Amino acid sequence: MPTQASSQIAYPETPGILLDRDLRLEGGKPSDQDLLKVYRWMAYSRFTDERIFELYRQGKMLGTVTCSDGNEGIVAPLALMLDKAIDCVSWTHRGLPGHLVWSGHVGDHLCQYLGNAGSPTGGREGNAHHGDPLNRSFPMISHLGKMSSNVMGGTDSQRRKGLKAVGLTFYGDGASSTGEIHETLNFASVLNLPIVFVIENNKYAYSTPLEEQYAGKLVDRAAGYGMKGLELDVAHLEKNLEGFWQAIEETRETCRPILIETHSLRLRGHAGYDTCDYIDPELSEKWKSEDCLPNFRQRLVEKGFEDILDKEDAILKEFVDTTLVQCVKHPGPQPAGMRKDVFSPSTADIEWKKEEDQEAPNLTFSKAINEAQRKILTDSPESLVMGQDIAEYGGAFKLTENLFKEFGRSRVINTPICESSMVGYATGLAITGHRPIVEFQFADFATDATTQITLNTATYHFRSGAKVPLVLRLPCGGGINFGPFHSEDLEAFYLHQPGLKLLYPSTPQDAYNALIAAHEDDNPVLVFEHKKLFHSLKAPVKFDPSYQEIWKPALRRFGNYATVVTYGEMTLQANDALEYLEFEYDCSCDLFDLRALAPLQLETVKQSLSRTGRLIVITESRRNSGFGAELVSQIVEERFFDLEAPPLRIASLDTPVPFAPELENAYRPSKDSILEAIIEWMEN
Repeated sequence: MPTQASSQIAYPETPGILLDRDLRLEGGKPSDQDLLKVYRWMAYSRFTDERIFELYRQGKMLGTVTCSDGNEGIVAPLALMLDKAIDCVSWTHRGLPGHLVWSGHVGDHLCQYLGNAGSPTGGREGNAHHGDPLNRSFPMISHLGKMSSNVMGGTDSQRRKGLKAVGLTFYGDGASSTGEIHETLNFASVLNLPIVFVIENNKYAYSTPLEEQYAGKLVDRAAGYGMKGLELDVAHLEKNLEGFWQAIEETRETCRPILIETHSLRLRGHAGYDTCDYIDPELSEKWKSEDCLPNFRQRLVEKGFEDILDKEDAILKEFVDTTLVQCVKHPGPQPAGMRKDVFSPSTADIEWKKEEDQEAPNLTFSKAINEAQRKILTDSPESLVMGQDIAEYGGAFKLTENLFKEFGRSRVINTPICESSMVGYATGLAITGHRPIVEFQFADFATDATTQITLNTATYHFRSGAKVPLVLRLPCGGGINFGPFHSEDLEAFYLHQPGLKLLYPSTPQDAYNALIAAHEDDNPVLVFEHKKLFHSLKAPVKFDPSYQEIWKPALRRFGNYATVVTYGEMTLQANDALEYLEFEYDCSCDLFDLRALAPLQLETVKQSLSRTGRLIVITESRRNSGFGAELVSQIVEERFFDLEAPPLRIASLDTPVPFAPELENAYRPSKDSILEAIIEWMEN
């Protein structure tokens, strides 16, 4: 499993001048020793970047190599000012000074760029895309702007533990155009979270100049979100230190977010392959002459520190060079263990309180979901529930009804309409010690959070070794005439992405058990809740000590003619069809309700098929590239020679979900259409 672990190859001992990673401005102003410390870490990063770029040009370093040249005066002092024991941060691809300050040996970071066995991610993550989530440094992803919400969640988690933490998150002038940045700025302001948002404005988003990115000034956006805004130029480093320190301390005390727009320079291209030929050569030369690092050094020389600087520069260069010699000795990473590390082993030990031995009350499917969340909030202190309209209103389907009255705003959180930032926020909470439950009003709306769910949250453990105990609840499915934007299933979409677990219950007790089991899991779990079941089912429900059985298929009917596999509301439709088939045709079938779609446990289904010789798969989701095709493949590729007939696949039409009842009835499988398809299949 990738971790921020020590290397198997011995690196040179870290010089004493790099052991002090903290900067505290007494009286709010930097002393000469403070200035020397800041320069030291800026120079250290620049020397490391130079070696990285040299290796890239030699073809020895692959991928998207980026450098922090010109941004050291922003990142290094802010990294030094943070409290490494409690604060949260996410560095961007120009954040090497932050990585060096925050944790690990420079050898770890060089190996990360080399992608060898010595890298903190075991070569699984590329170049600058790493962090140290166990120490609250959240790794970046290429979808810029997505990490800010993770920092927001991590910082809130720390505050909930009573720690006076602040969050620091960086993004560029280009990323300022992305939707999630605006969602997170608004969300942090609404929740009163102590986040320092830092814009690194180097005048270009890759090759796109500012005038084609936005109008006005980025710092002015702070006012729109009800927060303080600061504008600083990297050239004025000594003055900036005071501004940075004041912002961090003010945010730590007031718990209000602050936006800082910092003006830096495009000294190197977007990445190593970028030649910057879109910039006027004269302007490039002008910017090089304004480079913060050499100019800052010259000012320190004029203060009489030339000998100290020369001595320290020599120590740092030798340290980086000798470390690099060791780094290249690492072999390439081994692929063994990759599949195992897609999911985190679950070690949560939640002490579920025993309930009195009394008769289980009859509950609807929706009430079972509500009671499961009440149980979780009562017994699991790290739990909280969030979503739109879930507090006083109780949610669009009343699935959180009365929870706000019982547990209050700190545990039942109304969020703005910001699905992506909401999932990013919950992910940060989960990584840092909480166990959030996120309600989407409709499964359809989860598409707005696709990147967070599939490329960030789902891959976190594989990339970094971090646990992400997060539950995403998705009211789904058709049959109640809600039309094309409120009726999707989408399970096939999410099942394609490794790292996500998925439950799809069909009974009130299973709905209760699914939430308990999902909450206890140390991975992101999607729980699909079919809306048509909310009020159409009622059954006895109470805490079931065998709730973990929800991860296995349930045999709902027994028969010999065929093996029928389905899940969710289709279990009811299939059961009605099979009941009629048995009564009228004396033809009985095994009916399996999968319940868990990922990870799949199909052994009992395969054993059934070996006995019946016939397979029927029924899904509400569409036929084309649907999950039904995957089920047929996984079952048949192992038991092909047990088949006495071709498999039958029953699914919805390959159209958007229609609104009118006559059209929706034709769109999705029903008792009658299932029965018709089976009879035709039998006759043929």
